[in-house]
Amino acid sequence: MCPTTKQKHRGSAMDSAAKPSASLPDWITDSKNGGSLQHVDLDTGTNGWASPPGNLFSLRSLNYLTKRQKAPAGDYLLSPLGMDWLKSTTKLDNVLARPDNRVSHALNKSQSQGKSMKSFVFAVNLQVPGKDHYSAVFYFGTEDPIPPGSLLYRFVNGDDAFRNQRFKIVNRIVKGPWIVKKAVGNYAACLLGKALTCNYHRGPNYLEIDVDISSSAIANAILHLALGYVTSVTIDMGFLVEAQTENELPEKLIGAVRVCQMEMSSATVVDALTPQIQPAAARVMGCSKEVGESKKTVKEMNEVMFVWMSLLRWGQLLCGVGNIVSLPATLQLLRFWWVKDTSIKLE
Repeated sequence: MCPTTKQKHRGSAMDSAAKPSASLPDWITDSKNGGSLQHVDLDTGTNGWASPPGNLFSLRSLNYLTKRQKAPAGDYLLSPLGMDWLKSTTKLDNVLARPDNRVSHALNKSQSQGKSMKSFVFAVNLQVPGKDHYSAVFYFGTEDPIPPGSLLYRFVNGDDAFRNQRFKIVNRIVKGPWIVKKAVGNYAACLLGKALTCNYHRGPNYLEIDVDISSSAIANAILHLALGYVTSVTIDMGFLVEAQTENELPEKLIGAVRVCQMEMSSATVVDALTPQIQPAAARVMGCSKEVGESKKTVKEMNEVMFVWMSLLRWGQLLCGVGNIVSLPATLQLLRFWWVKDTSIKLE
């Protein structure tokens, strides 16, 4: 699995990047207060989302390349706009282009009135496979233009190859049984764009990243063998662009979300027949990966296994997957399948 680190609690319990409601434009307020999952208390809320303090996450510091030191992340680059838990008969792609998407509708309404003309939305759509298709969509936004030349600007306007090399998730289990924390680790990070297939949808005022959780044999193995040990988990997930050169440091969170003991029944049913509207300026790009397509490394295997156990544990359980086999047996089988399919040597 990805390296895990014991992380001390730093900072206050206040939502990071939170601002008084009076200072927020209507489209942001409407986005935060809408959706199938409500904005809940950071410490006591259930079946909802919250914004964990950025300092709970440890990211690469200014001197990381020379001293390998990390530091508390601090404030987000973008403000949290909410979370949707969606259900459909087919996989949901490019949800921000749908005419029934509440966040894009709120922003477009504001811009039609001549307001928030420079606003931008960043969304991550985790596509959870199963008998029914689910999507956990996390929204972040800003009223100000993304600074030209910044790492985030380069990511938003870059190509898929660059994005896949840089799109990173940091994850921490807040609540859950011992077996979950032991398997996933209390704190871990990895490049999501290299572990799973990510499809990027660039609209005139947004970037959406659709993460296809069914894109590898490892993923399907975990789905069908069911790492089903808990019915509710609270997990913090932060998204960022990995800094790889000195002038890109320190790393900053694009945004983070705490998913608080989500219930499957809270999902909003989305009509699969609703036509997808592609804005004229939209650019839809993807990069498919096949397991066994190229020789994988041990590090890549660890990244995939981490992503699945951290992101899918709560999602697949809520989709009705049962506790079929033991965790050690599952991990051994996944390890065997990966070696068999990729012909790598484990040392």
